[in-house]
Amino acid sequence: MVKLARVEDRPTPPEVYSWRIYVNAFIATFAAVMIGYDSAFIGTSISLNSFKTEFDLLTKSKTELGLISANIVSMYQAGCFFGAIIGYPVGYYWGRRIGLSLSGLVFCVGAILQTVASDKTGLGIIYAGRVIVGLAIGAASNLAPIYVAEIAPPAIRGRLLGMYELCWQIGGVTGFWINYGVTRHIGESHKQWLIAFAVQLVPGGMLLIGSLFLTESPRFLVTRDRNEEAHKNLSYLRNLPGDAPYVVEEMHEIKTAIAHERSLAGAGFFGPMKTVFAEKRYVYRLLLGSSLFAWQNATGINAINYYSPTIFKSLGIVGSSTSLLTTGVYGIIKLLGALVFLLYLVDQLGRRKLLIAGSIGGAISMYYIGAYIAVADPTSNTSGTIDAGGRSAVAAFYVWTIFYSPTWNGTPWVVGAEIFPQHVRTFTQACMAASNWLYTFLIARFTPQMFAKMDFGVYFFFASLMVLSVPFVFFLLPETKSIPLERMDELFGSDLRPWRAHGAVMQRIRDGQTHGPTRSSTPEKGETEMLESV
Repeated sequence: MVKLARVEDRPTPPEVYSWRIYVNAFIATFAAVMIGYDSAFIGTSISLNSFKTEFDLLTKSKTELGLISANIVSMYQAGCFFGAIIGYPVGYYWGRRIGLSLSGLVFCVGAILQTVASDKTGLGIIYAGRVIVGLAIGAASNLAPIYVAEIAPPAIRGRLLGMYELCWQIGGVTGFWINYGVTRHIGESHKQWLIAFAVQLVPGGMLLIGSLFLTESPRFLVTRDRNEEAHKNLSYLRNLPGDAPYVVEEMHEIKTAIAHERSLAGAGFFGPMKTVFAEKRYVYRLLLGSSLFAWQNATGINAINYYSPTIFKSLGIVGSSTSLLTTGVYGIIKLLGALVFLLYLVDQLGRRKLLIAGSIGGAISMYYIGAYIAVADPTSNTSGTIDAGGRSAVAAFYVWTIFYSPTWNGTPWVVGAEIFPQHVRTFTQACMAASNWLYTFLIARFTPQMFAKMDFGVYFFFASLMVLSVPFVFFLLPETKSIPLERMDELFGSDLRPWRAHGAVMQRIRDGQTHGPTRSSTPEKGETEMLESV
């Protein structure tokens, strides 16, 4: 996905790769810091004794406490699900820049509601704030990748889109270590738990302020017939005069491509929806892409993200500082795994091999953890120290993270963006984002109850699901590495088995065949250029 060397689709003036394109992309992808931070801080914050004391949770039974924790966490995912859907009409009618600005503003409103909560207000205001924050993040998770894809020069598109995943992991690491810091240096008090909630305002406020300086996507402006403004913005983003041949040619390609897309999907808000649901091949891909997010959650990642203190407690790690330190190390490993994924693995090994390897390695690790807990019963340890067996279980957990981070962490997003043509991708991206948040909501909502009822069985459950994901990927998901976007119809052709499709299509490409037998139509020049540029 990320290549340090630039492979240009045509001779490109060096001015195109100026700071302007990087700054605009970074502002948009900074939305992912909000997402990563929230996924990391909330589970550890609500496990603090200071938070439980504030809202009179120490007297609750284990079942009641699990239900409250699940509600606090899952309210956010429910908001994200609807926010991802809302992001489609917001982006369609108002544009990417205004959409990201609104996301930042709404996020700050939700964060403020959470920070003013206290024993006097009760948890109701936190629930409301969590839903509002979720709406903002869901919309941002839809709009930010689309904006970056639309403004990026083809040669550095992967690098710029990679900043989104990188920012996500940076937010996650920050969330883990903020909680560790307040636990070590601030005594149990209202201030201790409040700081982590208040820090949400930093990434939210930075997105809000930064988005005011974003240059609106030229491609969006052309879809609204604001061609003169689009030409001006493209000239600015490319750091070239408006009459420069490169700008004139790209502007012509954008207008040609959009005209062709309208002929394929129909003009208007509902055109892409009608196109997707009228074509069985697109419905199949929609279900396939959505299923990848279900399998991603079946690895147990969001159970770990949101309930890491519970996870480490089950391994026999006692004491909030020790638990948070262990969680912080987990966040760093996840960040490093994301870097390896973005810089090397996804473009070298391909999607299928990564997902299968991640499932096999992750399943073995999870089975070991479950077996250790079943035999050793580490929760009965009252010595305050962890023995050799416990350390091996923690090591297995980190091995699971090493397998997950460069495989299932980002690959579903890559595949979801690749398998659809440009003229429906804005709609299908909203569907992919909504799918992610729906499955995350289900896992976050029921994980506390699963641990209460199943104990070590939770690890066996997720390990078994990872095993089941291997035949799913092998038999149903074709490899998309190196396949041009305009030839995805061939890759998913009915005459090709998924595990053989990649080799067959690549052979056709090497043989110089323009299209395979399953291609429904020949793309016009504008469509081809835009498919390659988004």
